[in-house]
Amino acid sequence: MRARFSLLFLAAGLLALRGAGAEWRLDLLQESLDRPPKGFRSALTGQGAPGDWRVKLDEIPSLLPALNPKAPRPRQPVIAQLSQDPTDERFPLLIYEKMRFRDFALHVKFKLMGGRREQMAGVAFRLQDTNNYYVVRASRLGKTFRFYSVRQGRRSPPVGPSNVSFETNRWYDLDVECEGNLIRIRLDRKPLIPELTDYTFREGHIALWTKSDSVSYFTDLRVRYTPRIPFGQQLVKETLKRYPKLLGLKVFAVPPGGSRPQIIGSDDPKEVGKPGGKVEAAVIQRDIPYAGKVKGRMWVTLPLHDRNGEPIAAARIVMRSFLGQTAKNAVIRATPIIRSMEKRVLSLEDLFR
Repeated sequence: MRARFSLLFLAAGLLALRGAGAEWRLDLLQESLDRPPKGFRSALTGQGAPGDWRVKLDEIPSLLPALNPKAPRPRQPVIAQLSQDPTDERFPLLIYEKMRFRDFALHVKFKLMGGRREQMAGVAFRLQDTNNYYVVRASRLGKTFRFYSVRQGRRSPPVGPSNVSFETNRWYDLDVECEGNLIRIRLDRKPLIPELTDYTFREGHIALWTKSDSVSYFTDLRVRYTPRIPFGQQLVKETLKRYPKLLGLKVFAVPPGGSRPQIIGSDDPKEVGKPGGKVEAAVIQRDIPYAGKVKGRMWVTLPLHDRNGEPIAAARIVMRSFLGQTAKNAVIRATPIIRSMEKRVLSLEDLFR
Protein backbone atom coordinates (compact mmCIF):
# COMPACT_ATOMS: atom_id res chain seq x y z
CA MET A 1 0.00 0.00 0.00
CA ARG A 2 2.89 2.36 0.68
CA ALA A 3 4.20 1.91 -2.87
CA ARG A 4 0.76 2.51 -4.37
CA PHE A 5 0.27 5.70 -2.41
CA SER A 6 3.67 7.04 -3.42
CA LEU A 7 3.01 6.19 -7.07
CA LEU A 8 -0.33 7.99 -7.03
CA PHE A 9 1.21 11.08 -5.49
CA LEU A 10 3.99 11.26 -8.07
CA ALA A 11 1.69 10.51 -10.99
CA ALA A 12 -0.76 13.24 -10.03
CA GLY A 13 2.00 15.83 -10.35
CA LEU A 14 -0.34 18.59 -9.32
CA LEU A 15 1.23 19.90 -6.19
CA ALA A 16 4.96 19.27 -6.41
CA LEU A 17 6.60 22.16 -4.59
CA ARG A 18 9.69 23.65 -6.13
CA GLY A 19 12.54 22.47 -3.96
CA ALA A 20 10.37 20.33 -1.66
CA GLY A 21 12.68 17.82 -0.09
CA ALA A 22 10.70 15.71 2.38
CA GLU A 23 7.46 13.80 2.66
CA TRP A 24 5.35 12.81 5.65
CA ARG A 25 2.54 10.28 5.31
CA LEU A 26 0.11 8.94 7.89
CA ASP A 27 0.36 5.15 7.85
CA LEU A 28 -2.96 4.02 9.26
CA LEU A 29 -1.93 0.36 9.00
CA GLN A 30 0.22 1.01 12.08
CA GLU A 31 -2.68 2.45 14.10
CA SER A 32 -5.06 0.70 16.51
CA LEU A 33 -8.71 0.44 15.52
CA ASP A 34 -11.33 2.43 17.45
CA ARG A 35 -8.72 4.85 18.78
CA PRO A 36 -7.41 8.20 17.50
CA PRO A 37 -4.18 8.01 15.49
CA LYS A 38 -0.98 8.64 17.42
CA GLY A 39 0.52 12.11 17.21
CA PHE A 40 -2.89 13.80 16.83
CA ARG A 41 -4.95 15.80 19.31
CA SER A 42 -8.72 16.28 19.27
CA ALA A 43 -9.70 19.95 19.63
CA LEU A 44 -12.68 22.20 19.02
CA THR A 45 -13.39 25.62 17.56
CA GLY A 46 -16.65 27.05 18.82
CA GLN A 47 -19.07 25.34 21.17
CA GLY A 48 -20.46 21.90 21.89
CA ALA A 49 -18.99 18.47 22.56
CA PRO A 50 -15.51 17.53 21.34
CA GLY A 51 -15.18 15.37 18.26
CA ASP A 52 -15.06 11.58 18.40
CA TRP A 53 -12.13 10.69 16.15
CA ARG A 54 -11.33 7.02 15.61
CA VAL A 55 -9.57 4.74 13.18
CA LYS A 56 -12.15 2.51 11.47
CA LEU A 57 -12.18 0.07 8.58
CA ASP A 58 -13.86 1.13 5.36
CA GLU A 59 -13.87 0.36 1.66
CA ILE A 60 -11.30 2.35 -0.33
CA PRO A 61 -11.19 2.24 -4.13
CA SER A 62 -8.15 0.46 -5.52
CA LEU A 63 -5.79 2.28 -7.87
CA LEU A 64 -5.98 -0.71 -10.20
CA PRO A 65 -9.17 -1.90 -11.94
CA ALA A 66 -10.76 -4.89 -10.23
CA LEU A 67 -10.46 -8.19 -12.06
CA ASN A 68 -13.98 -8.99 -10.93
CA PRO A 69 -16.24 -5.89 -10.61
CA LYS A 70 -18.60 -7.85 -8.37
CA ALA A 71 -15.90 -8.81 -5.90
CA PRO A 72 -16.08 -6.98 -2.54
CA ARG A 73 -13.67 -4.11 -2.14
CA PRO A 74 -10.94 -4.55 0.46
CA ARG A 75 -11.49 -2.75 3.76
CA GLN A 76 -8.68 -0.51 4.92
CA PRO A 77 -8.21 1.82 7.91
CA VAL A 78 -9.55 5.37 7.72
CA ILE A 79 -10.02 8.19 10.24
CA ALA A 80 -13.66 8.75 11.15
CA GLN A 81 -15.31 11.64 12.99
CA LEU A 82 -18.38 10.00 14.55
CA SER A 83 -19.79 12.51 17.07
CA GLN A 84 -23.18 13.88 16.04
CA ASP A 85 -23.59 16.86 18.36
CA PRO A 86 -25.83 19.23 16.32
CA THR A 87 -24.48 22.45 17.87
CA ASP A 88 -24.34 24.95 14.99
CA GLU A 89 -21.06 26.77 15.69
CA ARG A 90 -19.17 23.55 16.44
CA PHE A 91 -16.04 22.68 14.48
CA PRO A 92 -14.22 19.51 15.60
CA LEU A 93 -10.50 19.41 14.72
CA LEU A 94 -7.98 16.59 14.72
CA ILE A 95 -4.62 18.34 14.88
CA TYR A 96 -1.33 16.74 13.92
CA GLU A 97 0.93 18.08 16.65
CA LYS A 98 4.35 16.65 15.86
CA MET A 99 5.19 18.98 12.99
CA ARG A 100 4.57 22.50 11.75
CA PHE A 101 4.66 23.18 8.03
CA ARG A 102 5.51 26.36 6.13
CA ASP A 103 5.67 25.57 2.39
CA PHE A 104 3.93 22.28 1.64
CA ALA A 105 1.65 20.27 -0.63
CA LEU A 106 -1.04 18.34 1.25
CA HIS A 107 -3.24 15.57 -0.11
CA VAL A 108 -6.14 13.83 1.61
CA LYS A 109 -9.20 11.82 0.64
CA PHE A 110 -12.49 12.59 2.38
CA LYS A 111 -15.94 11.05 2.36
CA LEU A 112 -19.19 12.54 3.63
CA MET A 113 -21.13 9.85 5.48
CA GLY A 114 -24.03 11.65 7.12
CA GLY A 115 -25.43 14.35 9.37
CA ARG A 116 -28.86 15.93 9.66
CA ARG A 117 -27.80 19.52 10.28
CA GLU A 118 -24.53 19.52 8.34
CA GLN A 119 -22.53 17.23 6.07
CA MET A 120 -19.08 18.79 5.81
CA ALA A 121 -15.44 17.76 5.68
CA GLY A 122 -12.22 19.66 5.14
CA VAL A 123 -8.72 20.43 6.33
CA ALA A 124 -7.33 23.26 8.43
CA PHE A 125 -3.76 24.34 7.72
CA ARG A 126 -1.12 26.74 8.98
CA LEU A 127 -3.00 26.34 12.24
CA GLN A 128 -1.72 28.42 15.18
CA ASP A 129 -4.38 27.35 17.67
CA THR A 130 -8.06 26.45 17.62
CA ASN A 131 -9.08 30.02 16.78
CA ASN A 132 -6.49 30.95 14.15
CA TYR A 133 -5.99 29.00 10.92
CA TYR A 134 -6.95 28.58 7.27
CA VAL A 135 -9.59 26.03 6.32
CA VAL A 136 -11.04 24.65 3.10
CA ARG A 137 -14.15 22.48 3.29
CA ALA A 138 -16.84 20.81 1.23
CA SER A 139 -20.53 20.98 2.12
CA ARG A 140 -23.02 18.51 0.65
CA LEU A 141 -26.16 20.14 2.06
CA GLY A 142 -24.98 23.66 1.21
CA LYS A 143 -23.55 22.57 -2.18
CA THR A 144 -20.46 24.73 -1.61
CA PHE A 145 -16.70 24.34 -1.70
CA ARG A 146 -15.20 27.17 0.35
CA PHE A 147 -12.00 28.62 1.79
CA TYR A 148 -11.94 30.71 4.99
CA SER A 149 -9.35 32.44 7.12
CA VAL A 150 -10.26 32.00 10.79
CA ARG A 151 -8.89 34.77 13.01
CA GLN A 152 -9.65 34.92 16.71
CA GLY A 153 -12.42 32.41 16.09
CA ARG A 154 -14.16 34.50 13.41
CA ARG A 155 -14.39 33.42 9.79
CA SER A 156 -13.49 35.70 6.92
CA PRO A 157 -15.89 36.14 3.98
CA PRO A 158 -15.97 32.85 2.04
CA VAL A 159 -14.05 32.26 -1.15
CA GLY A 160 -15.20 29.50 -3.49
CA PRO A 161 -18.04 28.31 -5.69
CA SER A 162 -21.67 27.49 -4.95
CA ASN A 163 -23.76 24.83 -6.66
CA VAL A 164 -21.10 22.16 -6.23
CA SER A 165 -22.73 18.75 -5.87
CA PHE A 166 -21.32 16.23 -3.42
CA GLU A 167 -22.50 12.68 -2.81
CA THR A 168 -22.49 10.68 0.38
CA ASN A 169 -20.37 7.55 0.64
CA ARG A 170 -18.03 8.65 -2.14
CA TRP A 171 -14.34 9.47 -1.82
CA TYR A 172 -13.09 12.88 -2.99
CA ASP A 173 -9.48 14.03 -3.40
CA LEU A 174 -8.50 17.34 -1.80
CA ASP A 175 -5.13 19.01 -2.46
CA VAL A 176 -3.79 22.15 -0.77
CA GLU A 177 -0.51 23.81 -1.68
CA CYS A 178 1.08 26.69 0.25
CA GLU A 179 4.14 28.45 -1.10
CA GLY A 180 4.99 31.70 0.64
CA ASN A 181 1.78 33.74 0.68
CA LEU A 182 0.25 31.79 -2.23
CA ILE A 183 -2.44 29.18 -1.59
CA ARG A 184 -3.63 26.77 -4.28
CA ILE A 185 -6.54 24.38 -3.77
CA ARG A 186 -7.89 21.55 -5.92
CA LEU A 187 -10.86 19.25 -5.61
CA ASP A 188 -10.50 16.05 -7.60
CA ARG A 189 -7.58 17.77 -9.38
CA LYS A 190 -9.75 20.70 -10.46
CA PRO A 191 -8.89 24.27 -9.31
CA LEU A 192 -12.44 25.21 -8.29
CA ILE A 193 -11.04 27.99 -6.08
CA PRO A 194 -8.73 30.52 -7.78
CA GLU A 195 -5.18 30.97 -6.51
CA LEU A 196 -5.26 32.93 -3.25
CA THR A 197 -2.82 35.40 -1.70
CA ASP A 198 -2.93 35.76 2.07
CA TYR A 199 -0.30 37.04 4.50
CA THR A 200 -2.00 36.12 7.80
CA PHE A 201 -0.32 32.82 8.71
CA ARG A 202 3.20 31.91 7.61
CA GLU A 203 3.32 28.37 9.01
CA GLY A 204 1.49 26.06 11.39
CA HIS A 205 -0.03 22.67 12.01
CA ILE A 206 -2.44 20.75 9.80
CA ALA A 207 -5.75 19.31 11.01
CA LEU A 208 -8.78 17.42 9.81
CA TRP A 209 -11.96 19.49 10.16
CA THR A 210 -15.72 18.96 10.28
CA LYS A 211 -18.77 20.92 11.39
CA SER A 212 -21.72 20.30 13.72
CA ASP A 213 -23.11 16.75 13.41
CA SER A 214 -21.22 15.83 10.25
CA VAL A 215 -19.98 12.26 10.12
CA SER A 216 -16.94 12.28 7.85
CA TYR A 217 -14.16 9.88 6.89
CA PHE A 218 -10.57 10.70 5.89
CA THR A 219 -7.67 8.69 4.53
CA ASP A 220 -4.50 8.86 2.42
CA LEU A 221 -3.19 11.90 4.29
CA ARG A 222 0.29 12.94 3.18
CA VAL A 223 2.36 16.10 2.99
CA ARG A 224 5.33 16.99 0.82
CA TYR A 225 7.11 19.90 2.39
CA THR A 226 10.17 22.08 2.41
CA PRO A 227 12.01 21.39 5.69
CA ARG A 228 11.82 24.41 7.94
CA ILE A 229 14.90 26.58 8.32
CA PRO A 230 15.16 28.18 11.79
CA PHE A 231 14.40 31.87 11.47
CA GLY A 232 17.83 32.95 12.70
CA GLN A 233 19.43 31.02 9.84
CA GLN A 234 16.84 32.29 7.37
CA LEU A 235 17.58 35.87 8.47
CA VAL A 236 21.28 35.38 7.72
CA LYS A 237 20.50 33.84 4.34
CA GLU A 238 18.21 36.72 3.35
CA THR A 239 20.70 39.37 4.53
CA LEU A 240 23.60 37.84 2.60
CA LYS A 241 21.44 37.79 -0.51
CA ARG A 242 20.55 41.44 -0.03
CA TYR A 243 24.16 42.46 0.70
CA PRO A 244 26.25 40.16 -1.54
CA LYS A 245 29.50 42.06 -0.87
CA LEU A 246 29.59 40.92 2.75
CA LEU A 247 32.38 38.46 3.50
CA GLY A 248 30.58 36.85 6.42
CA LEU A 249 27.66 37.10 8.81
CA LYS A 250 26.76 35.38 12.07
CA VAL A 251 23.96 35.99 14.56
CA PHE A 252 24.38 35.16 18.26
CA ALA A 253 21.63 34.96 20.89
CA VAL A 254 21.02 33.37 24.26
CA PRO A 255 18.48 30.53 23.84
CA PRO A 256 15.50 30.37 26.21
CA GLY A 257 16.67 28.89 29.48
CA GLY A 258 20.33 29.38 28.54
CA SER A 259 23.00 31.66 29.97
CA ARG A 260 25.49 32.07 27.12
CA PRO A 261 25.00 33.27 23.56
CA GLN A 262 25.32 30.76 20.77
CA ILE A 263 25.31 30.93 16.98
CA ILE A 264 21.73 30.75 15.71
CA GLY A 265 22.49 31.77 12.12
CA SER A 266 25.70 31.71 10.08
CA ASP A 267 27.10 31.94 6.57
CA ASP A 268 28.40 28.45 7.43
CA PRO A 269 25.30 26.50 8.61
CA LYS A 270 27.54 23.91 10.28
CA GLU A 271 28.42 26.51 12.91
CA VAL A 272 24.83 26.86 14.16
CA GLY A 273 24.67 25.82 17.81
CA LYS A 274 28.30 26.59 18.60
CA PRO A 275 28.91 28.89 21.60
CA GLY A 276 29.65 32.58 21.29
CA GLY A 277 32.33 34.41 23.21
CA LYS A 278 32.80 37.29 25.61
CA VAL A 279 32.52 39.89 22.84
CA GLU A 280 29.05 38.73 21.76
CA ALA A 281 27.88 38.50 25.37
CA ALA A 282 29.11 42.05 26.09
CA VAL A 283 27.51 43.45 22.93
CA ILE A 284 24.12 42.02 23.98
CA GLN A 285 24.35 42.84 27.69
CA ARG A 286 25.78 46.34 27.36
CA ASP A 287 24.11 47.28 24.04
CA ILE A 288 27.39 48.48 22.53
CA PRO A 289 29.17 47.81 19.20
CA TYR A 290 32.56 46.21 18.77
CA ALA A 291 34.91 46.46 15.76
CA GLY A 292 38.27 44.99 14.86
CA LYS A 293 40.52 44.64 11.82
CA VAL A 294 42.38 41.49 10.72
CA LYS A 295 44.30 41.04 7.42
CA GLY A 296 42.31 43.48 5.32
CA ARG A 297 38.98 42.49 6.82
CA MET A 298 36.83 44.50 9.20
CA TRP A 299 34.87 42.61 11.86
CA VAL A 300 31.94 44.52 13.31
CA THR A 301 29.66 43.10 16.00
CA LEU A 302 26.51 45.12 16.64
CA PRO A 303 23.50 44.59 18.91
CA LEU A 304 20.29 43.43 17.25
CA HIS A 305 17.20 44.99 18.85
CA ASP A 306 13.59 43.84 19.15
CA ARG A 307 10.56 46.01 18.35
CA ASN A 308 10.86 47.68 21.78
CA GLY A 309 14.48 48.64 21.22
CA GLU A 310 15.88 46.06 23.64
CA PRO A 311 19.10 44.24 22.62
CA ILE A 312 18.29 40.57 22.08
CA ALA A 313 21.13 39.34 19.87
CA ALA A 314 24.48 40.25 18.32
CA ALA A 315 25.31 40.20 14.63
CA ARG A 316 28.94 39.82 13.55
CA ILE A 317 29.45 41.34 10.09
CA VAL A 318 32.65 40.82 8.09
CA MET A 319 33.46 43.41 5.41
CA ARG A 320 36.44 44.28 3.27
CA SER A 321 38.57 47.00 4.79
CA PHE A 322 39.98 49.95 2.89
CA LEU A 323 42.87 52.34 3.41
CA GLY A 324 42.12 54.59 6.35
CA GLN A 325 39.24 52.41 7.58
CA THR A 326 38.42 53.13 11.24
CA ALA A 327 36.30 51.28 13.75
CA LYS A 328 33.83 54.18 13.84
CA ASN A 329 33.48 54.21 10.08
CA ALA A 330 33.02 50.44 10.01
CA VAL A 331 30.16 50.67 12.51
CA ILE A 332 28.53 53.34 10.34
CA ARG A 333 28.86 51.07 7.29
CA ALA A 334 27.34 48.13 9.14
CA THR A 335 24.44 49.98 10.78
CA PRO A 336 22.08 49.96 7.73
CA ILE A 337 22.55 46.19 7.50
CA ILE A 338 21.55 45.78 11.13
CA ARG A 339 18.53 48.05 10.65
CA SER A 340 17.30 45.95 7.73
CA MET A 341 17.62 42.81 9.88
CA GLU A 342 15.76 44.41 12.79
CA LYS A 343 12.74 45.06 10.56
CA ARG A 344 12.28 41.29 10.35
CA VAL A 345 12.58 40.62 14.09
CA LEU A 346 9.84 41.33 16.62
CA SER A 347 11.18 39.44 19.61
CA LEU A 348 13.82 37.01 20.85
CA GLU A 349 11.32 34.19 20.37
CA ASP A 350 11.17 35.09 16.65
CA LEU A 351 14.84 34.20 16.25
CA PHE A 352 14.30 30.68 17.60
CA ARG A 353 11.02 29.80 15.90
